[in-house]
Amino acid sequence: MREDDALQNRDDRLSAREAIVGRRSVRGFLPKPVPAETIRSILADAARAPSGTNSQPWFVHVVTSAARDRVSTAVLEAARSGALSAEYPYFPDEPGEPYRSRRRKVGFDLYALYGVDRKDMEGRKRAARKNFEFFGAPVGMFFSMERKMLYGSWLDLGMFMQNVMIVARHYGLETCPQQAWGNYGATVHKALGLADDRVMVSGMSLGYEDKSAVANTLVTEREPVEAFAIFLEQ
Repeated sequence: MREDDALQNRDDRLSAREAIVGRRSVRGFLPKPVPAETIRSILADAARAPSGTNSQPWFVHVVTSAARDRVSTAVLEAARSGALSAEYPYFPDEPGEPYRSRRRKVGFDLYALYGVDRKDMEGRKRAARKNFEFFGAPVGMFFSMERKMLYGSWLDLGMFMQNVMIVARHYGLETCPQQAWGNYGATVHKALGLADDRVMVSGMSLGYEDKSAVANTLVTEREPVEAFAIFLEQ
């Protein structure tokens, strides 16, 4: 019996709702390897994501072992030297409210768990660089698409990434989507051998959660439905 067949027969498999509601950005992983067949199964399942006219505009680079370490080392060196090379603008320079307050809260809550004072800029930088160690995860993924693609394809890729994160939980795995890699786009391109006509949209860590990692106790808040939904009947 294949591993994914066996998992589907488990009594403790997650429902779709449990997989979605229980998803978190995990920032502490065990070094336990993830079987290559499991990664392939996750990607194959995730590829059922919708896309405009079935364009399926996504590409994925999966890095493990020496390749993972090589990418990590290259970007850590760039981060320490301040060699920023933003792949694309993610936020406006001044996002305004409520976005500014939401970003600050999750950042300060995470720094508190790391034991870093919010005024300790060097400590905050060290905490941020954990991204480029994949938070200890054995698997890194980099999602890209052709630069010529427009806004619709960004939606498509986002839905594909969401599927990856949800399906991973079926296999007992957790993830952390990491756009932070985009701050060092040129370095990631070189390390992956990614063509110039591709835009690297996001990285992602994948692995088994380290339940003893204090960062994994972070529970982010969500706005109530009334804050973002408008119901029209006429």
